[in-house]
Amino acid sequence: MDSPMNFQTIITTRRDGKRHTDRELHFLAEGAAKGTIPDYQLAAWLMAAYLNPLDDEETAWLTMAMAESGDRIDLSGLPKPWVDKHSTGGVGDKTTIILLPILAACGLTLVKMSGRGLGTTGGTLDKLASVPGFRIDLTPEEMKAQAAKIGLAITGQSPDLAPADKAIYALRDVTGTVESIPLLVSSILSKKIAGGADVIVLDVKSGSGGFMRTEAGARSLAAALARTAKACGLNCHLALTDMEQPLGCVGNAIEIEEARQALRNEPNDAGTQRLIDLCLDLSGVALRGAGLAPDLVAGREMARRALESGDAYEKARQWFAAQGASIDAKLPQAAVRKTVEAQADGWVETINAELVGRAVIDIGGGRRKKEDKIDPSAGVEVHTIVGARIARGEPLFTVFASTEKKAQHAAERVSNAITFSDEEVAQRPVVLEVM
Repeated sequence: MDSPMNFQTIITTRRDGKRHTDRELHFLAEGAAKGTIPDYQLAAWLMAAYLNPLDDEETAWLTMAMAESGDRIDLSGLPKPWVDKHSTGGVGDKTTIILLPILAACGLTLVKMSGRGLGTTGGTLDKLASVPGFRIDLTPEEMKAQAAKIGLAITGQSPDLAPADKAIYALRDVTGTVESIPLLVSSILSKKIAGGADVIVLDVKSGSGGFMRTEAGARSLAAALARTAKACGLNCHLALTDMEQPLGCVGNAIEIEEARQALRNEPNDAGTQRLIDLCLDLSGVALRGAGLAPDLVAGREMARRALESGDAYEKARQWFAAQGASIDAKLPQAAVRKTVEAQADGWVETINAELVGRAVIDIGGGRRKKEDKIDPSAGVEVHTIVGARIARGEPLFTVFASTEKKAQHAAERVSNAITFSDEEVAQRPVVLEVM
């Protein structure tokens, strides 16, 4: 018979750099989910785990324990393959809103839980909530019924799925342990396992606007995700993508408008075309991973046909209607617009995504704290990309804000986010590697 668990012993095991057992990590996850382990003890363990990281086997055990700490969505009865997609977050990252209807138009079933934004990485739910009438509170039963009918559904994260992750995540945020790769991996994958998908696509972003600011850090995270997914028996496919510059427009309503342009395959600038290219590349990853395409090129071509034929836009129209909205709805409009123009000819050398994201937060388009309210009309339209040739007087950014003062402040901030060169600058690839 197993002896009773003592969480203080589990803390000292981690503190001393020794290995946990699977049973110890299940005890931890269950205690976090039920609230039977005090926050101060969980916080102590998290710091010990930050200083003495879990190995790959321990990370897989913790991932499964957190996934099993609550309910799991049962997708049985829905057409296969079941696919889920996750991004590690970035500035202007609206790929989910474009990718889901493209993939559903190609025959995949997608049931996705998404989150709200915090900091410079905006949340998909906040963007969709800027569309009048769009419901982001579907029950699991409503999600399944909708996905059975049109192939896709999205809602907010349920507190009943991976509740251990919710408790641990909140403490990681206030204990300075967010950067721990094993803890981050178990957080991401436990929610994907609980979500029920049998094919998972992970978009790991690298650069100033992402969680991982360096390519080396992003590669470490991607490799750890791949190893843990394999250990947990997941059919997981990863892409390492660029977040050194914003992924098009930044805000909420403004990103919905750009997503609509992308779904109509009507890009109005190089930034939106770059966004479309990323979505087609990620679609190729998903379609190959799901077995509907023999390789990435064929998968990308399937997605391109769905986009250019109008099938993806029609799927998006069905999706928005099913969740109470219209794809053509009038979006919130900002009272003030202010354009930032180039002061000289040159080549765009850098556009610091983090600085643009912080400018949007300053004018109400994002949150510093979870309880902050968002102005859905606030945002920044980015008119150029790294490597573009710019002439004096051309627009670089357009700021959308509620007051002239806010618009002026954001305009000054984004002006400092862009640098130029007198010599030609190469454009950055949007996908760095498919892993």
